[in-house]
Amino acid sequence: MKMNKDLTYINRLLLRYGIYVYDKDKQNMLRLMEMEIKELYSYGLITNEEYKTSILILRQRKEE
Repeated sequence: MKMNKDLTYINRLLLRYGIYVYDKDKQNMLRLMEMEIKELYSYGLITNEEYKTSILILRQRKEE
């Protein structure tokens, strides 16, 4: 399933900084992940490419 592969990418990215996001509500979990990604990017901890890829994946998942 592609969604799992994509979310695995984001989870691994977040886990590099000790961040684990889980919520029973899928939409809420995706919002929390997006907030964390934006914060990491604002602090310069992830690259522009990692940021763009992650946001794209999250927005695609929100539409499902």
